[in-house]
Amino acid sequence: MPQTADTPQPPSPTSVVVGVDTHKDAHVAVVLSLLGAVLDSSSFPATEAGYEALLAWAREFGQVTRAGVEGTGSYGAGLSRHLVAEGIETIEVNRPDRAARRRSGKTDTVDAEAAARAVLGGRACGTPKTKNGPVEDLRVLKVVKDSAVRDRTRAINQLKAILVSAPAQLREAMAGMTNPTLFTACAELDPEAGATHHALHLLALRIKQLSAETTALTRKITKIVQRHNPGLLELTGVGPDSAATLLVAAGDNHDRLRNEASFAALCGVSPVEHSSGKSQRRRLNRGGNRQANAALYRIVLSRLRWDDRTLAYLQRRTAEGKTKREVVRCLKRYVAREIHRCLSASPLPLPAPRTA
Repeated sequence: MPQTADTPQPPSPTSVVVGVDTHKDAHVAVVLSLLGAVLDSSSFPATEAGYEALLAWAREFGQVTRAGVEGTGSYGAGLSRHLVAEGIETIEVNRPDRAARRRSGKTDTVDAEAAARAVLGGRACGTPKTKNGPVEDLRVLKVVKDSAVRDRTRAINQLKAILVSAPAQLREAMAGMTNPTLFTACAELDPEAGATHHALHLLALRIKQLSAETTALTRKITKIVQRHNPGLLELTGVGPDSAATLLVAAGDNHDRLRNEASFAALCGVSPVEHSSGKSQRRRLNRGGNRQANAALYRIVLSRLRWDDRTLAYLQRRTAEGKTKREVVRCLKRYVAREIHRCLSASPLPLPAPRTA
């Protein structure tokens, strides 16, 4: 029936804030009112059913508008995805300050309450990565490829170290060979001829297998980058590995980065104010994503070798009194601006939130 002016209106639900301390097997949650009062705390299993139970429990105290979650990139990734899919504003919370932790002690409930208060007080405002798109595919493939490259390098070093002390006849037969020829020759050794032959044979087979894995993963990574952001590979000095690393740093929802300065800070290439009294200066930023910082460094080195415009910039700034290291830092900042512009030009599709 239609409501009139005299018909009492149903009370609007009270808003609450949830803080969660995440772990491998269970998450501890605390519900706060908007005035900061602790309403309740509880623990839930780190499963899909546990996520639903946590949200249902929190909604018993009011409308859940915001949730602060620790470890959104690791143990809290699944919970963050669930909350975002439910249309709840999910905020990434860093671990509590050590001084505050010493004063209040350390328990999962205390950490969950600190996460909720960080959201309520506005100290936490970071948007977590969604981890449910093509960039997450790149991340897991890049993890496997990097481990394959490390293991391949270790196996090559072991093979050559064994050859140094191998019997003279075997060592002289392998001398002067290029790496591919050496690996093939070692793979063809008879493993029954002795322990040294057996070890070289196994290492050569391992190297070939890891080389094949690395090649296949590189092709897979290149296809994903070309499909979702081909403009990155068109930039001078940007290869598939560097493009994948920078995409992983930005995340699937790279619109959470407000501007190119945010991306530069994320990559650790933005200068940090370090002034006191009459001293006004900036220092090197040693924070941020160090893999992304290294990728920018590799891009700059490639441009210094092959790009005439970058070489001209180096000569001009060197003539002004800058060192090469300082010029490289400036160039990394400029490259970060180009990368962010390319990321903004090709936004990734985001999954639609689930409806109740």
